[in-house]
Formats: sequence, C-alpha cells, structure tokens
Amino acid sequence: MRKVNVLGVLVDATNLVDGTAQILRWIAEKKRTYVCVTGVHGIMESQRQPDLRRVHNSAGMVSPDGMPLVYIGRAAGHSDCGRVYGPDLMLQVCRESVEQGYRHFFYGTTPQTLSRLTERLRDRFPGLQVVGTYAPPFRPLSEFERAEVVERLNESSADIVWVGLSTPKQERWMAEHRDALKAPVLVGVGAAFDFHAGTVRQAPSWMQPLCLEWLFRLIVEPKRLWKRYLLNNPGFIFSLAIQRLGLRRY
Repeated sequence: MRKVNVLGVLVDATNLVDGTAQILRWIAEKKRTYVCVTGVHGIMESQRQPDLRRVHNSAGMVSPDGMPLVYIGRAAGHSDCGRVYGPDLMLQVCRESVEQGYRHFFYGTTPQTLSRLTERLRDRFPGLQVVGTYAPPFRPLSEFERAEVVERLNESSADIVWVGLSTPKQERWMAEHRDALKAPVLVGVGAAFDFHAGTVRQAPSWMQPLCLEWLFRLIVEPKRLWKRYLLNNPGFIFSLAIQRLGLRRY
C-alpha cells in the first residue's frame, strides 16, 4: 500500500472501498495482521508514546480515520485517498462478509452495548455470523483472565475481531495479542460499537467532511474528550507545520 509519513506514523493513502477489499483478502488468505483506524488523536498520542508509534507502524494497515489525514494524503499526490471511518468500515466489512460466511467477534464496551450491537447488526445484515462477544472489566486483566480471553477468542473460530477500547488501548491490545490469536484480522474501531448500538450519538454527516466531527463529539462528551481535542488539535497543526517546513524530521 501507499504510505504517507504523518509525524512519523505511516498512514495508508487508501479509501473505504480499497480498505475493505484489503481486509477481506487478508481473511481469505488467513493472513494474521491488525488494522489501526487512526485520526489526529492517534497521531498525537504516538508523539508522546514512541512505543505506540511502533505499534502503528507494525500494523498491516493504518487507515485515515479523520479528514485531516485524508487531505494530507491527497496533498501528497494520492488523489483517491478517502476517509476510512471506523464505523463505516465496520458496516462495509459486515455487509460484504455475509456472502463468504466470515465470522465476527466483538471485544470491548459493556455487555448491554454488545447485546444491542449484535442485535442491530444481525437485523441490518441478515445472515451475519457473530460468533462471540466479550466486555472486559475496566481494569487490567490478570494473566489468568488474559489466557481465558485468548482461549475464548480462538475457540470461536472468528475470522475478524473488532476491538472497541478507544485509542491507545485498542492499538496496544491488538499488538499484544496478535501472535496469540488465530483470527486473521483484528481491527480497532473506537466508538463504533456505541454508535451502531445507539448508545452514543454520531455526528451529522454534513459535519464530517468539514473536519467538524470533533466539535460535535466534544459537545456531546465534554468531560471525557476536552483534553483530546482542545490540546491535540492545535498541537497537531503546529507539529505538522514544523514537519512541512523541514524543521524536524520524523
């Protein structure tokens, strides 16, 4: 795939159609990899945590989740670069996986949200195979619990594991568990579980291409997200300018 260096994170200049096709190919080939669906937040967390940058750059795909990364990809000469938004990617893969009979596992959020998510997706895509769900506790798992989760995931024979833990937890989880899991593909999709379960409101479609989704989410969840957006967004613009001017190499 074509890569664009965004502050040291190698982002794939892909789009929803090509990204979906790539994931389905990996499943068909039984290739074991993981996908980071990354926006400005993930890029900036990678500046503060070098090991997280390595996690991103070891992924099979780092898709441009936010419009700023899409515009950067297009400016680099990739005119077909498009947003690979986690919730949209999840729906597209679910839709196209029904015919092949691929099996899905959902890891993250709460039991109630997972139940609603599974019900809604099965209603939306008749024949969708959901072979398991797991809502981890809001604390680090013990070694025993971790082994139990790995066994549960492997016994499910899942083809794709969707991980909804938010950044950077989901990226670290995928990297740490990749070798132990038999599922070909792991995908971190952040708040997609909550959006599709209907427990969290999603930004209106008109706000997304205008790079205003962050504002909607900040209004909806100010206590949780104010640091992410009010600190990361200005920092990203400043760091990107430094990179573009050649004052720092990443």
